[in-house]
Amino acid sequence: MADHFQLRLADSVMLAPAVRHLVFERVDGQPLAFQPGQFLQVHFHYDDGAATKRSYSVATVGDGSSPVQRIEIAVSYVEGGAATKLLGELPHGGTIDASGPYGRFCLQATDTHPRYLLLATGTGVTPYRAMLPQIEKLLAAGDREVVLLYGARNEAELLYGEEFEAFAHAHPGFIFHGCLSRQTRAVPRSTDRSGHVQNVLAELGPEPARDIAYLCGNPNMVDAAFNALKESGLPVSQIRREKYISSR
Repeated sequence: MADHFQLRLADSVMLAPAVRHLVFERVDGQPLAFQPGQFLQVHFHYDDGAATKRSYSVATVGDGSSPVQRIEIAVSYVEGGAATKLLGELPHGGTIDASGPYGRFCLQATDTHPRYLLLATGTGVTPYRAMLPQIEKLLAAGDREVVLLYGARNEAELLYGEEFEAFAHAHPGFIFHGCLSRQTRAVPRSTDRSGHVQNVLAELGPEPARDIAYLCGNPNMVDAAFNALKESGLPVSQIRREKYISSR
């Protein structure tokens, strides 16, 4: 059964004009044990008293081998959203109720495919940030390649983009493509791509004997990429999905 606990906001920063990165610590002082790719649920009440909850992937960078003290998430602003009001206005030191971790959108030790295709839009990139230490170990083992296609409208919305670019620079087996659908960068990178993630995917030439794919973010992207991968011959067992749906 999932653990229930209170979180206290220790720090925060705006990652983009409409995305806030929040750093929490458990009020009880206990660390959080989680596997990169899992999510927490934040529990609260609407103004009319009705109970509700929202799910947020843990963005804390970790390898899953030991619990963490700092619990990080990224929250997108939804116009008129109840969670936006709660988390967007939460002051440092403020507390929220949470539970977890949940989910199975995680790298599996049984995966033996030579190439990992990681696709994301918006805050759907947060699980991959958490997975970076695991990805580093995969690459160190040799004969592996990891490609991250990350879709955003413009450079300002490439969340954690500098972290992924630095990781790619330090790890030749990791390739990061920022896929910009609305506006290119003022100073373009050679790895940038124009258009939506699911359209850039064809450039990689997915092959069932080589690839395993992870899809996270906007449901339209996830569905379109899922269909494209199936058409490329990838069986469903080699495609893992996590859809992010904005809720008011």
